[in-house]
Amino acid sequence: MYFPVIRNNRNNWLDTAFNDFFDMDWAPRHTTTAPAVNVKESEKAFTMEIAAPGLKKEFCKVNINNEGNLVVKIEKKAEHEDKPCKGECERFHYVRREFSYTNYEQTYILPDEVDKEHISAKVEDGILFIELPKLAPEPEKKMDRVIDIA
Repeated sequence: MYFPVIRNNRNNWLDTAFNDFFDMDWAPRHTTTAPAVNVKESEKAFTMEIAAPGLKKEFCKVNINNEGNLVVKIEKKAEHEDKPCKGECERFHYVRREFSYTNYEQTYILPDEVDKEHISAKVEDGILFIELPKLAPEPEKKMDRVIDIA
């Protein structure tokens, strides 16, 4: 992809270097990156930590689908509006912008021991925390009975 630069002097190597930098064939064009995910387990729960820079609560949706799986969606759209410049600020425009939109969706199959009715989630410091409490273990039933012999 070529990004035109206004050139006042055709022999200016900086303009060429600038364009060549953004038109590198070796650079990936459309890469998708998934946020980093950690899963911790304690005696009472699993905790998922999903990290994405700039993550806010309003970008996230967490739900259990019809199959009983956990679905995590993160969608961030950047505003592309020109804001008036007040005071001592510099007006600029992007020559290349690749991180203006983020869309992530992942479905996780939950272990049988997760209490799906009490899952909770929160966003803190750019990390989505999903608490997956474990079901309380059922006490082992002990039976003492006599079997009749026929």
